[in-house]
Amino acid sequence: MLEPQLAQIPQPLHDLVNQRWRKLDACLASLEEVPASLAEELTRVLLGSDYVAEQLAQRSGLLAELVGSGDLHRDYGQPDYRAALGGRLREQSDEAGLQRALRQFRHREMVRIVWRDLTRLADMRQTTRELSWLADACIEEALDWLYREACAKWGTPHSRPDAQGQRHPQKLVVLGMGKLGAHELNLSSDIDLMFAYPRNGETEGARRCLENQDFFIRLGQKLIQALDNVTVDGFVFRVDMRLRPFGAAGPLAVSFDAMEGYYQDQGREWERYAMIKARVVAGDHGAGVRLLELLRPFVYRKYIDFSAFESLRDMKEMINREVRRKGLEQNVKLGSGGIREVEFIAQAFQLIRGGRDRRLQQRELLNILPLLTEFGMPRAAIDELLEAYEYLRNVEHALQALNDQQTQELPLDDQTRLRLAVTLGSDDWESFSAELERHRGCVRTHFADVIAPAEKTHVETVDGAADWLALWEGDLEAEAAGQFLAERGFDDPAKAWALLDDLRRSRTVGVLQAVGLERLRAVLPSLLVQVARVENATETLSRVLQLIQAVLRRSAYLVLLAENPAAMAQLVRLCSVSRWFSDQLSRLPILLDELIDPRTLYAPPDKQMLQHELRQQLLRIPQEDTEQQMEALRYFKNAHVLRVAASEITGVLPLMKVSDYLTWTAESILESVFETAWRLLTEKHGLPQKAPGEPCDPDFVVLGYGKLGGIELSYGSDLDLVFIHDADPNLSTDGEKPLVNSVFFTRLGQRIIHMLNTFTAGGLLYEVDMRLRPSGNAGLLVSSLKAFREYQLKEAWTWEHQALTRARVVTGCPRLAQRFEEVRAEILARERESGKLRQEVVEMRQKMREHLGTRPAAGDEEAVFNLKQDAGGIVDIEFMVQYQVLAHAHQYPALMQYTDNIRILDAVEQAGLLPAADTELLREAYKAYRAVGHRLSLQEQSSVIADSEMQDYREGVSRIWAQVMEGAERQS
Repeated sequence: MLEPQLAQIPQPLHDLVNQRWRKLDACLASLEEVPASLAEELTRVLLGSDYVAEQLAQRSGLLAELVGSGDLHRDYGQPDYRAALGGRLREQSDEAGLQRALRQFRHREMVRIVWRDLTRLADMRQTTRELSWLADACIEEALDWLYREACAKWGTPHSRPDAQGQRHPQKLVVLGMGKLGAHELNLSSDIDLMFAYPRNGETEGARRCLENQDFFIRLGQKLIQALDNVTVDGFVFRVDMRLRPFGAAGPLAVSFDAMEGYYQDQGREWERYAMIKARVVAGDHGAGVRLLELLRPFVYRKYIDFSAFESLRDMKEMINREVRRKGLEQNVKLGSGGIREVEFIAQAFQLIRGGRDRRLQQRELLNILPLLTEFGMPRAAIDELLEAYEYLRNVEHALQALNDQQTQELPLDDQTRLRLAVTLGSDDWESFSAELERHRGCVRTHFADVIAPAEKTHVETVDGAADWLALWEGDLEAEAAGQFLAERGFDDPAKAWALLDDLRRSRTVGVLQAVGLERLRAVLPSLLVQVARVENATETLSRVLQLIQAVLRRSAYLVLLAENPAAMAQLVRLCSVSRWFSDQLSRLPILLDELIDPRTLYAPPDKQMLQHELRQQLLRIPQEDTEQQMEALRYFKNAHVLRVAASEITGVLPLMKVSDYLTWTAESILESVFETAWRLLTEKHGLPQKAPGEPCDPDFVVLGYGKLGGIELSYGSDLDLVFIHDADPNLSTDGEKPLVNSVFFTRLGQRIIHMLNTFTAGGLLYEVDMRLRPSGNAGLLVSSLKAFREYQLKEAWTWEHQALTRARVVTGCPRLAQRFEEVRAEILARERESGKLRQEVVEMRQKMREHLGTRPAAGDEEAVFNLKQDAGGIVDIEFMVQYQVLAHAHQYPALMQYTDNIRILDAVEQAGLLPAADTELLREAYKAYRAVGHRLSLQEQSSVIADSEMQDYREGVSRIWAQVMEGAERQS
């Protein structure tokens, strides 16, 4: 006979365990083969759960059946519950039998689950999953049984006729919300449900027709009764339907159209929070998935939505008031540092960033928390939250296991306290309390870090906030407003006041809803204080208000600034230095997110990191969602251009690194675009054939010319591209819809160009220029390597060979890339007659000066200098470098090793083709010109400076041009 194992049980609890044990004499007598561990397990279970003790006493054969079947010591999978319950329900002929079978099944499985939880045969995550699977099975099997009965009684619901006159059968969709939706159900949880059906219509097949809504409301009522009614056998699950549209006042079941319309027009912030965990648990699963896709835009905004902090704070304050009113400070769910605060931390990030990162659109909290390290939370904080959450959920389960009651309140009587402490592995109440408080303290701290109390960000914390608001609201006359602004450092106070007054009187502000106006008032004082601190305060104000005007109707961006003082400071700093930033951010406010963390804003990644980041972003998007992939590419490009510009104007990056960064960004994008285009075409048409039976893999390269080829991209640079393939143009692809290879590669090139220069909500990636391909615009879009070589050898002009000096493979097949390099070297290394070459280069340069350079000043016009096209400018240096390569590469192969001008000039110097002093001057002039060009680009000005500027460089470059290209004291 089994005996209780009391060695690990405190003396005050021995009588309780012995008393429970004696009530199980009949139950224990029925046991045959008993595992050695059973006595110890049963002792722990009787100590922790009066509910299990009662169930075992009432059903004397239950323990023997659980032990004999092995179910106590094995994990269930999701199908196990439905299989076991389905067999029981098929035997029932009426609703009374249905309810009895459901409740008896629930008691058996709850005894098993509680046993395994208290003995730690199952961890917290397994317990919550199995509880959720148990609920799913009860809902699904009960619904199936009731739907068949309802159709027999009232007919089968059908949709109204579609365009083809067809009517389609309709089924109920049951959404599980809250913990059920997330597979996080606790030991005595109620279940939050919502009922929906795809389309309106009426039933068929019965004497009396019902409207679909009426049918599904009746069916839903039957389902609730089957689960929620308390009978002699107890209940299955308490059902809560208050999360449905319009709450308790709304219809029990609504159509998809009605549900979508409700959330679109009337959905509130707390309902977004609730919908995060929504999951189809029963009924028409396929239709339910479509419904959740319809509702996804309501839950997850496409932009960074910092307004979630506000709504979560409001919800938390409402909970706090309820806690204080009801005295729930010792509630492990709702109290300070409780389960709900961990959930709020995860859901804050989901609501803020889930629209852009689909990984955050998961339901289970334990899957979300580890991701938050990517959004600024320290790894140590995540580990503490994970540990605290598991501990708190175990405490919750231990509380509910006692009497199968839905409670999270810590007990008040000494015996129950001691039972709880021992169940959770502590020796006494004091040590348990200390451990519990340690975990709650961690949660409390991290919650405060993430979701700071509202008073910390309130407008009144800004010095002189009331005065700034009085100014904004027009309480000051124009003269007094100007004086106020002058005293605070604005260099042109009259203009500054006019800018503010114009915004205040604008139609955009006039039609703002109350929440938008309040957010504007919350951010303006601190924003104006920041602006007043910069030297060009009035011009900076103009730029910042341009952004504010752009985001007023998406006021969540105002919350972002209010929530992140560091981001606001970065915004003002960057707009003070460059109008380019305010224009970029006004056009794409989503980029404001990049200002939040200065560590990433001013710490540009290398090419490998860029490639990894882009790859990870694209992996989060379904492969078939090309539109979303294109948006992700645009955000990636815009974000990194913003970062590199911020790094350049603040002096973090020198010119050459800026060009590297911009070029690496373009290369990473081109690699992804090529991979996507190749995949899309080969999925549809198969692989092109290099030779019969020999598929290409992929035998295609993208060549970068010009600034891309020379690793010298700037802001707004277009991409000079040429496409080369190496397959037999007369063979075809091997797919179900074959294409001739030449057509396949043409479409591949077209797809790449389409992905790069299609204008979307995120703008375009790059302007693409294909005029450098063989025969220019008159030539084929994609050439074979053989045709490219023949063209370069027999037909190309000298200027095309000049362009080839800056050509390189930026993505594609490595084997073909090597063959292209061999062809390029062959072309560039041809021996040329230097006089003729020089003449052709000079003539081309003269034509460019005439057509693209500035004209001499006339009358009162101030003479100017075009950095790129005028004599002594950038193109003079580039042409001299290209001339040296074409004239001398056959003698000095190092001249064609690199494609950027700086390293080619290094090779020119090492070969002794120009004096060291001249190459140094050309290098420094080239970098200086480009640095000024970048600065002008960030100020949105053309590459033209006053004629008096940079005279030394211009004269030096012109002198060397005359010596090298025009024969003056010519060096051989």
